[in-house]
Amino acid sequence: MNTQTTPAPQFYLTAPATCPYLPQEMERKVFTHMVGERAPELNDLLTQGGFRRSQNIAYRPACETCRACISVRIVAGEFMPTRSMRRILAVNSDVVSAEYPAEPSSEQYSLFRRYLDHRHQKGGMSDMSVLDYAMMVEDTHVNTKIIEYRLKVEGDGIGTARGPLIAAALTDTMGDGLSMVYSYFDPAVAHRSLGTFMILDHIRKAQDRGLPHVYLGYWVKGSRKMDYKTKFLPQEHLMARGWERYTEESASAESD
Repeated sequence: MNTQTTPAPQFYLTAPATCPYLPQEMERKVFTHMVGERAPELNDLLTQGGFRRSQNIAYRPACETCRACISVRIVAGEFMPTRSMRRILAVNSDVVSAEYPAEPSSEQYSLFRRYLDHRHQKGGMSDMSVLDYAMMVEDTHVNTKIIEYRLKVEGDGIGTARGPLIAAALTDTMGDGLSMVYSYFDPAVAHRSLGTFMILDHIRKAQDRGLPHVYLGYWVKGSRKMDYKTKFLPQEHLMARGWERYTEESASAESD
């Protein structure tokens, strides 16, 4: 009888570094590698436990003095868009999405580069080369897709898109939802609010597939650039006692 067990993942801790969201704080992360046949199962478990994926690494904050980073997931089955969200959906009625294997393209990188140069000139990803981008997309051992958003042209049908590429999302499919790993868009069409539109589209995809959640990563309390994540209600936040409901009443209480 074979009594061998699959080795448990090994976790490591990074050295302290300046927090990119709250410069007055120092961040540390705990991380592990996700490779091999168990990677999809491990990705599910770790994501549900507050980890995020970057290539084949899963990580989560392990800061010594700060607890501002909170994992957020939308309750897709109960979600109803607000009036402003419905306007965004209407503005983008001429956009069609299509899912592909996690393979990079020069067209994707060109759009990614324009996005970084406009939105994140001083960020940690600002100097990413085409090879860095390819690794970000390809280096995955889980169920990952690249979802392209293009302007609709005549002849496009369900799941087919041939017009100009204006946005893209790298997305993991898990047992209980979709996890938006990274998304970017054309800064020249800011009026379309494509960041919000892609989240709304992922909620629709989760609903269509009977998946209960859309994982948005971390909401950083005190960082204005992260405030948009709390607009998609109802949602759940991972707290000390587990996933807890976050509603309009919760948001109002925190702002008082």
